[in-house]
Amino acid sequence: MTPQPIPFIKMHGAGNDYVYIDCFQVPSPADPAVLACRISDRHRGVGGDGLILVQPSTRAQARMRMFNADGSESEMCGNGVRCVAHLAVSRGHAPEGEVTIETGRGVLTLRVKRLDRRHSQVRVDMGEPLLASASIPVDLPAAVAGPEDRVIDCPCPALATPEPWWQAAGLDPRMTCVSMGNPHVVFFCRDTASIPLEAVGPSIERHPLFPRRVNVHFVEVRAPDRVKMRTWERGSGITQACGTGASAVCVAGALTGRTARRIVAEVPGGELELEWTEAGPVLLTGPAEEVFEGIWQEG
Repeated sequence: MTPQPIPFIKMHGAGNDYVYIDCFQVPSPADPAVLACRISDRHRGVGGDGLILVQPSTRAQARMRMFNADGSESEMCGNGVRCVAHLAVSRGHAPEGEVTIETGRGVLTLRVKRLDRRHSQVRVDMGEPLLASASIPVDLPAAVAGPEDRVIDCPCPALATPEPWWQAAGLDPRMTCVSMGNPHVVFFCRDTASIPLEAVGPSIERHPLFPRRVNVHFVEVRAPDRVKMRTWERGSGITQACGTGASAVCVAGALTGRTARRIVAEVPGGELELEWTEAGPVLLTGPAEEVFEGIWQEG
């Protein structure tokens, strides 16, 4: 039986790009993990940081399922969910304004402002950060973790031995760990450009310290309300932006006293606005942009 062609939409949020399938219009793929690997390939596929399915939901106006470029399924993507909300509005599945999206983190509320046919500015209520080591999770002895079993400026076994690049980067090898529904580890440094991310990222991502692997971020504080960050995403590698990661960085900066609770995060793909509200949730605001539409033919 010849596989049916699959219509898709290529979109990005601050350069964090995914291939989207509108499953309101077409059936969900039988094996999205395999499809994610093929369609995300930047040389033999469409190219992207992964695959996102936009599906009907019984709990919200749409459901997001996201698969990294290596086929692994992830709970949440802050840039991806903004694009899902844009797609839901632009394709008539939800009205402009407040939109609810079901994710692996639960149901999130977003506010979509259409700029034109292909662009929206979207604010996401990312929910409250999870800080207990077991919730992230981080397999760290309780004696090492700080008060309330939080991992804030703690020694990192994955960076236990100094290397030559530490000095060039002005690295503080202590880690702060946050979950935004998916796990993040944050390190602060003087110069993010000096971090050999392609080598350091995968070794930290897969370190036994992190049972479900981890997203890795290196952060340069430019002012109390502005940071520059680089990211190694779990399952996708170096990416242009990470929305949940920027949210985690906002929380980590505030927890360690390095930044205010409201910041702008400079990422390779643009800028994201973050606020860790006094009420608890983190608010993330940034762009959602369609790039092109196409048809994927398996086989």
